[in-house]
Amino acid sequence: MALLLDLANIVGGFLLAIALLRRLPRVGDDLGRFADRMAPFGWVVGIVALVTGGYYLLVHLISGPRVFHYEVVGLGVGVALLWDRLTGRRANRAEAPAGGGPVAADAATGVGLLLAIFGLIAIVVGIQGLFTPDG
Repeated sequence: MALLLDLANIVGGFLLAIALLRRLPRVGDDLGRFADRMAPFGWVVGIVALVTGGYYLLVHLISGPRVFHYEVVGLGVGVALLWDRLTGRRANRAEAPAGGGPVAADAATGVGLLLAIFGLIAIVVGIQGLFTPDG
C-alpha cells in the first residue's frame, strides 16, 4: 500500500510538473509527449493518491506515531489531479492556444506554476518514500 502512495506521488507529480519539465533542453519534448499519453489516466492516479493518502492519514492519526508528509502530499496530488471532476471547472493548467498551435512559452505562470512546483515536490517526496523503511 505504501508503494502505491509513493508511485502515485511520483506519477502525479510528473503530470502536475510537466509545464516546467517541457522546458528542459533535449528531453522536454519527449517528456511532453509521454505526459500527453499519460494524461487521460491522470484521474486514476488522483484516485489512488487520495485513497492511499487518506488511508495512511487515518492510520497515523489513530494509531500513530505521527502524520507524515507523504500522505499530506498524496492528498494534495489527488485533489490537484481530480480538480476538474471534483468542482466541474477546468483547472488552470498549461493549455494550447485557441488556434490549436503549440503551448505558449509562458504557460507555467500563476496557478499553473504553483501546481508545477508542487508536482516537483511530489516527485521528490515519492522518491524519498521509496527509500524510507515502513517500520
